[in-house]
Formats: sequence, C-alpha cells, structure tokens
Amino acid sequence: MLTMHWGGWPVTVALGALGLAGLGYATLIEPGSPVLERLTLRLPQLPPALEGLRIGQLSDMHLGLLHTTQNTRWSVQQMLREQPDLIVITGDFVTLPGAIAEIGDLLRPLHAPLGVYAITGNHDYWEGIDEVRAAVEALDIHLFFNGNVRLSWQGTEFYLAGVDDMWYGAPDLDATLAGIPADAFTILLAHEPDFAENAAVRGVDVQLSGHTHGGHIHMPGLGALCLPRMGVHYAGGFEQVGPMQLYVARGLGGVPVRFNCPPEATLITLTRGEGRGRG
Repeated sequence: MLTMHWGGWPVTVALGALGLAGLGYATLIEPGSPVLERLTLRLPQLPPALEGLRIGQLSDMHLGLLHTTQNTRWSVQQMLREQPDLIVITGDFVTLPGAIAEIGDLLRPLHAPLGVYAITGNHDYWEGIDEVRAAVEALDIHLFFNGNVRLSWQGTEFYLAGVDDMWYGAPDLDATLAGIPADAFTILLAHEPDFAENAAVRGVDVQLSGHTHGGHIHMPGLGALCLPRMGVHYAGGFEQVGPMQLYVARGLGGVPVRFNCPPEATLITLTRGEGRGRG
C-alpha cells in the first residue's frame, strides 16, 4: 500500500518504477514473444468444397532487427507443425540489406499442399528489391508482382492473387486480377491494408495484409498508437470492407517496441456463414 509523505516521493518512485517496468516489457519481452493466432473467417459466399480450408499467414519479418530471426524461425516451426493447406507471406521480408541472406536459411523448410506464395513490401524495395526477389524465388515460393494463380481444392477452383507494393512498387489491379472469372472465389495478398478500398469494388472476396504491425502499442481506450502511411484505416485484425473481408496481421518484426500487440503468425480457417471473422 502506497503512503503519501515526503512530498509524495514514495508515490513518485513507485510510478517511475512502474513506468520503467512497462518500458522494459515493451522493449525486451513482448517484441520477442510471438503468438500463433488461430482464427476463423466466416464467408457466406465460400464454395462448399473450400469449407475448412486452412491458410497460414506470415508477415513483416523485417529480418535484420532485434528478435526478427528468432521470431521468424519460431513461426516457420508453427507452420510445419500445423500443416496448413496454403501458406502466404504478405511482405517486408527484410529491414537491413545484410539480412537478405537469411531469407533462404529461414524460409526454405516451408511447404504446403497448395504451395507457398508471397508478395513484397515497402521495406523490401528500400533494401534492394532485386536482391530480395532473387532470394525468395530461389526457394519453393511463388512471388507475385501483379499476378494470380488458379488453385484447385477438393475439385473446386479458386484464385490467389498478389498485387505489387502500394507505396514503392507499381500496383496494377487490372493486371493482378486478369483472367479471373467474375464469379470466382478470390483471395488477394496486398501488403498495405488501405489497398482494401480498391480491392473491395473489384470482386475480391478476401484480402490478407500486414504492414501496420498492429500499431506496435495498443492502449485500452486509445487503440493503435503508431500506424504507418497506407495503414491508417485498418490497424489490425478482421475488417469488413464493403462485401470483402480484410485481415491485417500484426507481423513478426519491426521496431522492437510492442505493448499489448505481440508479434504473430496466423492460421486462418475458412468456413461458410454470416458475420465477421473471429478468433
């Protein structure tokens, strides 16, 4: 129990200690404590054959910063253990160019029945897009730059597409969706979540994004405190954008300061039904 005396000195010390403890947790503990988010995405238009399809999502590894190598290695282990049907990576592989060499060592074990697919993010452009592209494409990972692929699951076809980075790339949604039938179930990978406004009016059913890191610091009553350009409208989690469902992952790396916003690897199960996605 705190007692007010000496001009409030014990209270000041206690509050200062509490602040230092919080700062220590936010800088030393939470950034290196990733979690596996198990989520269900309800979609009334989901083809019956895709009921129960599981998608593993990794995002914003930001290799080169504190905790990022261990967080990425942990997340790959989770994907191998959970064995999702499809794995996607939604950009920002690196933050320092010297870490590009880590991409192969860390991500080479990834595999899934429907394959592993990825897009790049703004940091990949900043640190050397040609080098990042070469490192990723040397693996068994398909890297999208405004393109799509037709996939088949239990006799039903659907499409996975990936658009180039909204910030530093050359995003072309017409090219990204070219050849996809109007009534086809379509999942789009877009690094920046604010691209959802464009995708929602083009028949995309689901957009998977990253970029925001959940805002790094999430305070009750205040929400996400640190949001980047092109990630200000959708900080994290599920959002309904017109007829489209958006999921924004908090990612695995970034500046090593997080509070109430742990790094995440994501496992999304698709199911038919009304309402938003849920944990």
